[in-house]
Amino acid sequence: MRFEGTSNYVATDDLKVAVNAAVLLRRPLLVKGEPGTGKTVLAHEIAKAVGAPLIEWNVKSTTKAQQGLYEYDAVARLRDGQLGDERVHDISNYIKKGKLWEAFTAPELPVLLIDEIDKADIEFPNDLLQELDRMSFDVYETQERITAAERPIVVITSNNEKELPDAFLRRCFFHYIKFPDRDTMQAIIDVHFPGIQRTLIAKALEVFYEVRDVPGLKKKPSTSELLDWLKLLLNEDMPLDVLQNRDPTKAIPPLHGALLKNEQDIMLFERLAFMARRNG
Repeated sequence: MRFEGTSNYVATDDLKVAVNAAVLLRRPLLVKGEPGTGKTVLAHEIAKAVGAPLIEWNVKSTTKAQQGLYEYDAVARLRDGQLGDERVHDISNYIKKGKLWEAFTAPELPVLLIDEIDKADIEFPNDLLQELDRMSFDVYETQERITAAERPIVVITSNNEKELPDAFLRRCFFHYIKFPDRDTMQAIIDVHFPGIQRTLIAKALEVFYEVRDVPGLKKKPSTSELLDWLKLLLNEDMPLDVLQNRDPTKAIPPLHGALLKNEQDIMLFERLAFMARRNG
């Protein structure tokens, strides 16, 4: 079982090494990187490449680790008891399986994606330590132990919004997805836009990386935003000379709403255009 990338996902050599090492060790693969660098999509492509089902656990700020195991609905049981429902005699009717439970008991080896773990409370990773380590947990209400027959492939993503505990990091295989260089980005574009005009790509990439290199930018445009921008350029049938002969006194690129996502960055580019006009 080796991951070599897929036809829809360009994986660098170091990323392939990281994925295969984590699979071999059966350690959770902790993937960090800028938003839009393909961390979440990676889990989908690993599942596709190895022919495994994908189980997704999308973490939110309110998510608790217990929800990944199971949730016991005591209120529903109390209500049914008051109504005389026969279901009340079987407590398992009120236990909702979590994503870890699903992964541990899946009929075939799954890929479990724990997406954006850094969104949750700082105690969230610590609360999962034992379960991810032992691959088992107890359901106290039914006095049963849920144990994984085989360790699932676990992919955990983080946008680095907060530091993760050392004890949690020790149990993971770590990989940081660097922002793609021009050659890698060219390969990514070729996957999404086969046959696209090379001159257009070259100029669009030049503009894109110029935008990313502007000092003081609050949110640098990501790979997904570049792909959106290219799609718009093609859809609008934008003349190539609009990019090739860009007026330096108009610093904001055409259809900039696909690249710049807040007013501070737009104002920054407007100030740069003003300074270019004043100096020119």
